[in-house]
Amino acid sequence: MKLWSVLPELSLLAVLRPHNALAAPAPQSSGSSTSLVSPGGTIPPPTVSIGGQGDFVSVDKTTRLFNINGKTQYFAGTNTWWLGYTYNNADVDKVLQEIKDSGLLATRIWAFGNTNDGSTASGVYFQELKGGAQKFNFDANTGIPKLDYVVSKAEDLNIKLVMPLNNGNDDLPPGGINVYVNNYGGSKESWYTDNSSQTAYLNYVDLIVNRYKSSPAIFSWELCNEPRCEGCPTSDITNWATKVSAHIKTQDSKHLVALGDEGWFAPPEAAPSGVNTYPYTGGRGVDFTQNLNIPSIDYGTFHMYPELWGESDAWGNTYIQEHDQVGKTVGKPVVLEEYGSLGTPKTTIMSPYQATLLQSTIAGDHFWQFAETLSDDFNPGDGYDIQYDTTAGSDYDVLAIQHAQAMTAKAVGG
Repeated sequence: MKLWSVLPELSLLAVLRPHNALAAPAPQSSGSSTSLVSPGGTIPPPTVSIGGQGDFVSVDKTTRLFNINGKTQYFAGTNTWWLGYTYNNADVDKVLQEIKDSGLLATRIWAFGNTNDGSTASGVYFQELKGGAQKFNFDANTGIPKLDYVVSKAEDLNIKLVMPLNNGNDDLPPGGINVYVNNYGGSKESWYTDNSSQTAYLNYVDLIVNRYKSSPAIFSWELCNEPRCEGCPTSDITNWATKVSAHIKTQDSKHLVALGDEGWFAPPEAAPSGVNTYPYTGGRGVDFTQNLNIPSIDYGTFHMYPELWGESDAWGNTYIQEHDQVGKTVGKPVVLEEYGSLGTPKTTIMSPYQATLLQSTIAGDHFWQFAETLSDDFNPGDGYDIQYDTTAGSDYDVLAIQHAQAMTAKAVGG
């Protein structure tokens, strides 16, 4: 999250926040021309099993909760944005097993991977947007088959995957909206209405959605991680989200659809007295309330980093309560799908947030982020991460394991 103009006093680490991970290890091989397929070309099927037995996640409208694994319940999850870019499948096995063993029911992973030049890409990528053209990468070591493996393994372990289909934030490789703009022109603000960019984006959406629509591992499709339109009327993102979410529903009637936004408010919503107005101005083109009212959006999302937005830690509890109230008014579930802190121990700041979640009717949460050292000494830690550590009383034990137990044990209607 780049907020230099908003909060210039923040450190570079804080500004780049959760999406500032270490570089991944070098790929085993790069995508070759024979592994690149243009839209309309012959798409290689997955070589791993996808579409096994299991329950699809659904919304219980009466309780504003999700039915997960055949049970209407509250849930806790995490973020592992990097999991589909992991070269060693044994690392995928290890991470998903540890998530399952922790009692976390879902994790959020990037289902996009954009580059403007596959020949110079430093890691896994799923599509190349170059010279006005679009090609999908099916190289076994650096392409979409890496994502196939994650989906297949998640099915085996009954872990649900939240799958953003693009990125409005440039902080993490591989790129998002910026890669489309580099190829088709325009700006990050015009991307939402640019015909060439939107045609390519929907080509990619259709590819991924149709590839995995038979999989019960998919919790939901998210249109974009942190969509933003600086200085735009909020109707730009709302109109775009209305069209794209409705389109996905025509391709896949079994899975839920969410926006993936940070949940910022816009006028006439007003900031509480004494609070920085940044999350309430609509200046990034996001109106949480209007977006949650889109018929083909099944649930609301919000992200929360008070220290980055010039807010007090205590304000985070207010922000949770505000989103809970909007969810009640609209009649849809709401999920806090990113939250974290640079502080240590993390329990000092994050435990009060989790207590507020438990007292609310927020349907679930995903802390940012799960991390540990994998093969080749790769560790995705970014300062906000919670390192996997099952030692009693550790940050991970309290904020992941104990919190997951409390959320899943919470009485429905309580």
